[in-house]
Amino acid sequence: MIQLRKSEARGHADHGWLKSHHTFSFASYRDPRFNGFRDLLVINEDRVAPAQGFGKHSHDNMEIVSYVLEGELEHRDSMGNGSVLKPGTIQRMSAGTGVTHSEFNGSKEKLVHFFQIWILPEAQELAPGYEEKYFEPQSKQDQLRLLVSRDGRQGSIRINQDVALYGSLLSAGKTVEHSIAPSRGGWVQVASGTIELNGVRMTSGDGASIVDEQKIQIRAIEPSEFLVFDLA
Repeated sequence: MIQLRKSEARGHADHGWLKSHHTFSFASYRDPRFNGFRDLLVINEDRVAPAQGFGKHSHDNMEIVSYVLEGELEHRDSMGNGSVLKPGTIQRMSAGTGVTHSEFNGSKEKLVHFFQIWILPEAQELAPGYEEKYFEPQSKQDQLRLLVSRDGRQGSIRINQDVALYGSLLSAGKTVEHSIAPSRGGWVQVASGTIELNGVRMTSGDGASIVDEQKIQIRAIEPSEFLVFDLA
């Protein structure tokens, strides 16, 4: 079964400097039908205006994944990490017992557009941790590239949860497939373009949960970028 979550049905917050769309309940937006999916708690699609950003704030007991789509995102945290994340970069911050960080758009001209993803950790009060990696576009072109996994296989970033996150840049007319083991579920989030997920049409900003499907087939109607989550 595939349940479509249309882009325009998501929660929306406009703070002037920040425009955010919430796939699941977040902050003041609440929808009892969409309080996360399995261990996937948050998918926020954020656009931050030039020379603006999130000041220092704290998190704990959460696996936080950022995936930059456009622009550059400057990151600083209490673990001593500091970097500028560019399109194609995946960042995982394990908040664990507590982390303070900031995120800022250092450009004076261009916005930064990224997904912020929260995943529940497999245990509470873990030691904080950090990892980031840039994935070349060709590594995702017309295939599913493993970006994040529990064991770090295939050069992916490690995460403290039984989840696998894949990314793809799919040319028009091309198809990728992914098998989902019994008892597991999936979520597909479209960043750009138009795809068909087992025949269900999805466009930029759309998401979909996948339950009781042994295999998914994704075909691009036009050049598209999307994420696939495989969840326990």
